[in-house]
Amino acid sequence: MLRLILGGARSGKSRLAETLATASGLAVTYIATSEPRDAELDARVRLHQARRPAHWALVEEPLALASALASHAAPGHCLLVDCLTLWLTNLLMLDSPERMADERDALLAALAELPGEIILVSNETGMGIVPLGELTRRYVDEAGWLHQAIAERCDQVVLTVAGLPLTLKGPTP
Repeated sequence: MLRLILGGARSGKSRLAETLATASGLAVTYIATSEPRDAELDARVRLHQARRPAHWALVEEPLALASALASHAAPGHCLLVDCLTLWLTNLLMLDSPERMADERDALLAALAELPGEIILVSNETGMGIVPLGELTRRYVDEAGWLHQAIAERCDQVVLTVAGLPLTLKGPTP
Protein backbone atom coordinates (compact mmCIF):
# COMPACT_ATOMS: atom_id res chain seq x y z
CA MET A 1 0.00 0.00 0.00
CA LEU A 2 1.36 3.39 -1.01
CA ARG A 3 -0.30 6.33 0.79
CA LEU A 4 0.02 10.10 0.49
CA ILE A 5 -1.20 12.20 3.42
CA LEU A 6 -1.53 15.90 2.54
CA GLY A 7 -2.52 18.86 4.67
CA GLY A 8 -1.61 22.33 5.77
CA ALA A 9 0.53 23.29 8.73
CA ARG A 10 -0.83 21.85 11.98
CA SER A 11 -3.61 20.03 10.10
CA GLY A 12 -3.05 16.66 11.80
CA LYS A 13 -1.41 15.00 8.80
CA SER A 14 1.62 13.68 10.71
CA ARG A 15 -0.56 12.42 13.56
CA LEU A 16 -2.79 10.60 11.03
CA ALA A 17 0.25 9.07 9.32
CA GLU A 18 1.63 7.91 12.68
CA THR A 19 -1.75 6.41 13.60
CA LEU A 20 -1.90 4.53 10.28
CA ALA A 21 1.66 3.27 10.72
CA THR A 22 0.85 2.00 14.21
CA ALA A 23 -2.42 0.44 13.03
CA SER A 24 -0.57 -1.44 10.28
CA GLY A 25 0.83 -3.75 12.96
CA LEU A 26 4.12 -3.79 11.04
CA ALA A 27 7.60 -2.82 12.12
CA VAL A 28 7.92 0.91 11.36
CA THR A 29 10.85 2.97 10.15
CA TYR A 30 10.37 6.73 10.30
CA ILE A 31 12.30 8.58 7.60
CA ALA A 32 12.81 12.19 8.67
CA THR A 33 13.73 14.70 5.96
CA SER A 34 14.05 17.75 8.19
CA GLU A 35 17.27 19.62 8.76
CA PRO A 36 16.51 21.80 11.79
CA ARG A 37 18.08 25.15 10.93
CA ASP A 38 16.48 27.30 13.61
CA ALA A 39 15.02 27.05 17.09
CA GLU A 40 11.40 26.88 15.90
CA LEU A 41 11.99 23.97 13.53
CA ASP A 42 14.12 22.25 16.14
CA ALA A 43 11.17 22.49 18.57
CA ARG A 44 8.85 20.95 15.97
CA VAL A 45 11.27 18.09 15.45
CA ARG A 46 11.39 17.46 19.21
CA LEU A 47 7.55 17.31 19.32
CA HIS A 48 7.55 14.70 16.56
CA GLN A 49 10.27 12.72 18.34
CA ALA A 50 8.37 12.74 21.63
CA ARG A 51 5.20 11.50 19.93
CA ARG A 52 6.83 8.56 18.12
CA PRO A 53 7.00 5.13 19.76
CA ALA A 54 10.50 4.36 21.04
CA HIS A 55 10.63 1.05 19.17
CA TRP A 56 10.30 2.68 15.73
CA ALA A 57 13.52 2.84 13.77
CA LEU A 58 14.67 6.28 12.61
CA VAL A 59 16.47 7.27 9.42
CA GLU A 60 17.40 10.90 8.89
CA GLU A 61 17.77 11.64 5.18
CA PRO A 62 17.36 15.21 3.93
CA LEU A 63 18.31 14.66 0.27
CA ALA A 64 18.67 11.08 -1.06
CA LEU A 65 15.11 9.98 -0.25
CA ALA A 66 14.76 7.38 -3.02
CA SER A 67 17.95 5.70 -1.85
CA ALA A 68 16.76 5.67 1.78
CA LEU A 69 13.41 4.19 0.77
CA ALA A 70 15.06 1.50 -1.36
CA SER A 71 17.45 0.62 1.48
CA HIS A 72 14.76 0.25 4.15
CA ALA A 73 11.61 -0.94 2.36
CA ALA A 74 10.78 -4.60 2.93
CA PRO A 75 7.77 -6.90 2.86
CA GLY A 76 5.99 -6.78 6.19
CA HIS A 77 7.52 -3.39 7.03
CA CYS A 78 6.08 0.14 7.08
CA LEU A 79 8.06 3.24 6.10
CA LEU A 80 6.72 6.64 7.13
CA VAL A 81 8.31 9.64 5.38
CA ASP A 82 7.76 13.02 7.02
CA CYS A 83 7.84 15.16 4.99
CA LEU A 84 8.14 15.56 1.25
CA THR A 85 7.95 19.35 1.23
CA LEU A 86 10.84 19.64 3.70
CA TRP A 87 12.79 17.28 1.43
CA LEU A 88 11.89 19.47 -1.54
CA THR A 89 12.99 22.58 0.37
CA ASN A 90 16.34 20.95 1.14
CA LEU A 91 16.84 20.25 -2.56
CA LEU A 92 15.78 23.77 -3.59
CA MET A 93 18.27 25.24 -1.12
CA LEU A 94 21.09 23.39 -2.91
CA ASP A 95 20.35 25.59 -5.94
CA SER A 96 21.08 22.67 -8.26
CA PRO A 97 18.16 22.08 -10.63
CA GLU A 98 19.88 18.97 -11.96
CA ARG A 99 20.21 17.40 -8.52
CA MET A 100 16.60 18.23 -7.70
CA ALA A 101 15.37 16.71 -10.97
CA ASP A 102 17.50 13.60 -10.45
CA GLU A 103 16.27 13.08 -6.87
CA ARG A 104 12.62 13.69 -7.85
CA ASP A 105 12.86 11.30 -10.80
CA ALA A 106 14.57 8.68 -8.61
CA LEU A 107 11.80 8.99 -6.02
CA LEU A 108 9.03 8.63 -8.59
CA ALA A 109 10.74 5.60 -10.14
CA ALA A 110 11.38 3.97 -6.75
CA LEU A 111 7.76 4.25 -5.61
CA ALA A 112 6.65 1.64 -8.14
CA GLU A 113 9.22 -0.88 -6.89
CA LEU A 114 9.05 -0.59 -3.11
CA PRO A 115 7.78 -3.54 -1.07
CA GLY A 116 5.82 -3.15 2.15
CA GLU A 117 3.66 -0.24 3.23
CA ILE A 118 4.81 3.30 2.45
CA ILE A 119 3.23 6.41 4.00
CA LEU A 120 4.30 9.77 2.60
CA VAL A 121 3.43 13.02 4.42
CA SER A 122 3.51 16.40 2.69
CA ASN A 123 2.27 19.97 3.06
CA GLU A 124 -0.43 20.99 0.63
CA THR A 125 0.70 24.44 -0.51
CA GLY A 126 -1.49 25.04 -3.54
CA MET A 127 -4.64 26.32 -1.87
CA GLY A 128 -3.56 29.90 -1.26
CA ILE A 129 -2.56 32.87 -3.31
CA VAL A 130 0.40 32.74 -5.67
CA PRO A 131 3.34 33.84 -3.50
CA LEU A 132 5.64 36.74 -4.21
CA GLY A 133 9.24 35.92 -4.98
CA GLU A 134 10.79 33.55 -7.49
CA LEU A 135 12.00 30.94 -4.99
CA THR A 136 8.65 30.76 -3.19
CA ARG A 137 6.73 30.45 -6.46
CA ARG A 138 9.14 27.74 -7.59
CA TYR A 139 8.62 25.89 -4.29
CA VAL A 140 4.82 25.95 -4.68
CA ASP A 141 5.08 24.87 -8.34
CA GLU A 142 7.51 22.04 -7.59
CA ALA A 143 5.42 20.84 -4.64
CA GLY A 144 2.26 20.85 -6.75
CA TRP A 145 3.88 18.90 -9.58
CA LEU A 146 5.42 16.44 -7.12
CA HIS A 147 2.10 15.87 -5.34
CA GLN A 148 0.29 15.26 -8.64
CA ALA A 149 2.89 12.72 -9.78
CA ILE A 150 2.92 10.91 -6.45
CA ALA A 151 -0.88 10.93 -6.08
CA GLU A 152 -1.13 9.30 -9.50
CA ARG A 153 1.03 6.42 -8.23
CA CYS A 154 -0.63 6.03 -4.81
CA ASP A 155 -3.27 3.56 -3.71
CA GLN A 156 -4.62 6.10 -1.23
CA VAL A 157 -4.49 9.90 -1.00
CA VAL A 158 -5.89 11.70 2.06
CA LEU A 159 -6.22 15.43 2.67
CA THR A 160 -6.22 16.32 6.37
CA VAL A 161 -7.96 19.48 7.56
CA ALA A 162 -8.47 20.37 11.24
CA GLY A 163 -7.46 16.84 12.19
CA LEU A 164 -10.11 15.32 9.96
CA PRO A 165 -9.15 13.05 7.05
CA LEU A 166 -10.83 13.54 3.69
CA THR A 167 -10.16 10.62 1.35
CA LEU A 168 -9.37 11.81 -2.17
CA LYS A 169 -8.42 8.43 -3.60
CA GLY A 170 -8.66 4.84 -2.40
CA PRO A 171 -10.04 3.38 0.81
CA THR A 172 -11.02 5.57 3.74
CA PRO A 173 -8.48 5.28 6.59
